[in-house]
Amino acid sequence: MNARTLAPYLFGFLSLQRLLELRLARANERWAREHGAVEYGRGHYPLFFVLHPAWMLATVVEGRASGRRVGWPALALFVAAQPLRYWVIRTLGRYWNTRILIVPGGTRVTAGPFRLLRHPNYAVVALELAAAPLAVGAWRTALVATLLNAALLRWVRIPAEERALRAYQAQQGPQL
Repeated sequence: MNARTLAPYLFGFLSLQRLLELRLARANERWAREHGAVEYGRGHYPLFFVLHPAWMLATVVEGRASGRRVGWPALALFVAAQPLRYWVIRTLGRYWNTRILIVPGGTRVTAGPFRLLRHPNYAVVALELAAAPLAVGAWRTALVATLLNAALLRWVRIPAEERALRAYQAQQGPQL
């Protein structure tokens, strides 16, 4: 199989996966807001909402044009990332979301992959943003998406999450 053939299948898989995850995120968002959740970092949310579909589209376009063979090691990394993605989602349960929502009375999740990494979902996404395009020879897409994602995470998203957690902990008072 060559990249030209695989790219549309990969795009279809990613599209379906992301749409189902957005559906779950919206349900979890409704639940969180019903329980008094406060949203943080709302202003940067559209940046990710543009990055991810652009990455998917660029992956299929560049992958179809690349004329390369399938990058099997990259495809294996992408496939290996999927159980990790769902481990994060399952561990967070109702708290998993694409937004930064702090639910009063909630506790910080430290089980599952959160024992190993502070932000495991971002590690999985970073792996996917590089591996999926590389699997179909879309190295430019892998490079640009990885750099943009890293910049957004480093300077925008993770600091917003950390501020939200500090604000929540300050409201809770000292822990006994």
